[in-house]
Amino acid sequence: MSQKLKINSSHWVLIIALLAAGFACFLLVQPYINSIVMAFIISLLMFPIHEWLENKLPKHKNTVAFLSCVILTFIIVIPLLFVFAAIVQQGSLFSQNVYYWVTHGGIQTIFEHPIVLKGLALVNTYLPFDEINPQDIAQKVGEFATTFGTNLVGISAKILGDATNFLMDFFLMLFVLFFLLRDHDKIITAIRHILPLSRSQEDKLLDEVEQVSKSAVMGSFLTAIAQGLAGGIGMWLAGFPGLFWGT
Repeated sequence: MSQKLKINSSHWVLIIALLAAGFACFLLVQPYINSIVMAFIISLLMFPIHEWLENKLPKHKNTVAFLSCVILTFIIVIPLLFVFAAIVQQGSLFSQNVYYWVTHGGIQTIFEHPIVLKGLALVNTYLPFDEINPQDIAQKVGEFATTFGTNLVGISAKILGDATNFLMDFFLMLFVLFFLLRDHDKIITAIRHILPLSRSQEDKLLDEVEQVSKSAVMGSFLTAIAQGLAGGIGMWLAGFPGLFWGT
């Protein structure tokens, strides 16, 4: 007859130490969880390309994993750099055009239009506000156009800082992705060994995880494409550039 395990004080010390070590490990990994999870998801999406490269170079797993990471870098980073450069360029051009338009009488031409003059006269007559002076409005618009360039520099610096954080997270994700692609078979074998399920249940679980991950990423990707096309067409019809403010 088996004897019951008696838990004494030394066992509780060991349990508390294991919990503390587990919590410390979680705190250590917590800042990088998003990059690690994203690497797992992208590995599922990149695996068909990686598998095709692996069939071409069956004896060079490190090279194949590196090529897969390089392909992903070109797919993600290059378009982002293009969009970022377009946003900064259009913002600077917008500031210059507004300042030129204000300082060269563009706003005065609007205020001299008969309809605008009648509207201002009506507003100044019936509304209980201070009298609206076109010169004050023109001065405020000129000040906005002057300070917008300075604000744009500050915004660009903030965007550059965010882009730096993004690149750090991205390269961490690439580091994890490299090993996920290279050691894909070993990782799947280890997961199967850990799961207390039958082989058919493990296959079903892994297939469901793969399908859900692919569906979530592809759904977000296709939605973003649809929104970008709709916004670009709308901006084109309105006479704005297709990438105006990143739309």
